[in-house]
Amino acid sequence: MIITIDGPIATGKSTIAKNLARQIGYIYFDTGAMYRCMAYSALKNNVDVEMEETLQAFLKDYKFDIKIKRGERFYFVEDEDVTTAIRGEAVTSFVSKIAALPSVRDKLVVLQREWAVGVNAVFEGRDLGTVVFPDANVKIFLKGNPEVRAKRRYEELLVRFPEESKDLTPQKVLDDINKRDTFDMMRKVSPLCKAPDAFEIDTSNLTVDEIVFKILEYKDTIKTKK
Repeated sequence: MIITIDGPIATGKSTIAKNLARQIGYIYFDTGAMYRCMAYSALKNNVDVEMEETLQAFLKDYKFDIKIKRGERFYFVEDEDVTTAIRGEAVTSFVSKIAALPSVRDKLVVLQREWAVGVNAVFEGRDLGTVVFPDANVKIFLKGNPEVRAKRRYEELLVRFPEESKDLTPQKVLDDINKRDTFDMMRKVSPLCKAPDAFEIDTSNLTVDEIVFKILEYKDTIKTKK
């Protein structure tokens, strides 16, 4: 069974998907982290992603891996553990741009579909229920109030990247979130949107446990109908 969880940044997708997967014994895949790894590598190697020839050469040599240690997933680019680095502001500001490129999406969509063969998994991202897995058994779409999401994101960045975030303000985070929402929803390739058959949940005023419970209820309902 494949469960997809889509939605904009700071709706709690990663935390919710991890908790859901853990409770039902499924494999968890953070597809956003895959795009972040590619963004990190492009930035590190000064790749001009707007030059198609340069981009193709970069994609051909790109090396990416996921390793599980003590039950947690760690992301590697060219043997470098980038699990923490990909969550920084530089990658966050750049990832939407690289994720909008058709060549990049084509490469990662193929990988995502390969990883889904023969497994029970929760896939979390932005276009999983609409593009990557249009026939997924259960589709979830998370949304949330921009101000609430910005507060979550701001507090997360202060804890995880105190030095990098020392000049950050809640308003700047809110502005960045609104900008990214618009970009993701308006991009030509795989725009962020709710699949017609997805179950929508507003995470603004719910705890993680409450959201996971709603998803499990919905999953059981779908299973019963089938």
